[in-house]
Amino acid sequence: MINSSLKNKNLCKVRAITAFAVLPNDETQWQNVLADAKLQCDHIAKTLMKQGYTVQTIRIVSNPFGEYLDCQNATTAAQGLAKIRHILNQLNQNGLRIRFAIGEAKTAHEIALLPDLIAEYGDLCNACVNIPVDEYGFLDNDLIELSVRTVEKIAQITPRGEGNFNFTVNFNCQPFIPYFPASYHHGEQGNCLVLGLETPDLLAAALRECHLPKNHAAKMRTAFVAMRDALQFHIQQVQDIVQTVKLGDKWTYIGMDTSAAPSKNCTSMTTLYELLGVPYFGASSTVEISALLTRVFKSLKNVPILGFSGLMLAVTEDEGLAAATRAEQFDIRALLTYSSVCGIGLDTVPIEGDTPSDKIVAIMRDTGTMAFRLNKPLTVRLFPVPNLKAGEITAFESTDLCNCAVLFVP
Repeated sequence: MINSSLKNKNLCKVRAITAFAVLPNDETQWQNVLADAKLQCDHIAKTLMKQGYTVQTIRIVSNPFGEYLDCQNATTAAQGLAKIRHILNQLNQNGLRIRFAIGEAKTAHEIALLPDLIAEYGDLCNACVNIPVDEYGFLDNDLIELSVRTVEKIAQITPRGEGNFNFTVNFNCQPFIPYFPASYHHGEQGNCLVLGLETPDLLAAALRECHLPKNHAAKMRTAFVAMRDALQFHIQQVQDIVQTVKLGDKWTYIGMDTSAAPSKNCTSMTTLYELLGVPYFGASSTVEISALLTRVFKSLKNVPILGFSGLMLAVTEDEGLAAATRAEQFDIRALLTYSSVCGIGLDTVPIEGDTPSDKIVAIMRDTGTMAFRLNKPLTVRLFPVPNLKAGEITAFESTDLCNCAVLFVP
């Protein structure tokens, strides 16, 4: 049993209700498909909010965009996205933020279209590239190089390089991740719904309310149980509510990403490390606590677990991590080390604007090698920041982003 104070629904927010829908190449059908997806999300959102939970965003993920956009060139593809934006703007009458992912870029030509599309459509043009391995376990380096050129061009043509918030490179990531821009699917399970939560406030409250013994092993066990039980309570509550919602024909709720999904507007993940006795994020024991937190997210019962379901260390989305960069408490290699026991990779990491391409390619290969070797989903979402060197501070203007010290890629 958990303390009654931990049952406070304000401690657990629903970051994303994400619909996975299939858009045909007949654009006359887009209105119906998108309206249907939005309607299912609205049904769930209204029910959750009626029961006291905050819902932050509604998200729709399409099949790979090459299947429904005219990808002859950036202009023809943009014309299709303009129609989708118009439809979504018409549908968005309840005030909840709608985000849209155009799915996976599967060819070199499609990857090359992304910078211009992201520059123009941003939050309605989230996209990913999935990097495969061959029969010997070697990564597709040509595809990584294409992706790096895309990262570099996005940095050049979007203000302060912020457009890279909408693009990521996936390694060993399965479909149905509810968080952007790693989301993709191929329509293999029909129309699906997945939820993602924001729970750092809850986890911090659970640690503050439990009595942590001085004995280290006992402390770790006590912390694990306290966080797991608090998270299990709310995940069960949310799932029970969702399962009362009558969805439309051919729509199925298939599960939840149990990651904490931090943001700049909630408790920093670094606070959890401090509550567990780590002097600061990046100090000795950071790996140990990262593994503990990951274990919590993967230990939950009675819920289909999808997506990352692990520790998210999103540098520019977490004020504590951003502050740690300014205090020079960790570097990019440390983040990669932590990824060996957590769940997301190198996410929203600002790097020098003139970082050589071969260095970015190499650190993507390192991340991808770790993902496949350890059989875990990892992504790389780097922000080469124009005109900034390592240690200099970003001046991002997006409301999603915290300002960080730029990191050096060795």
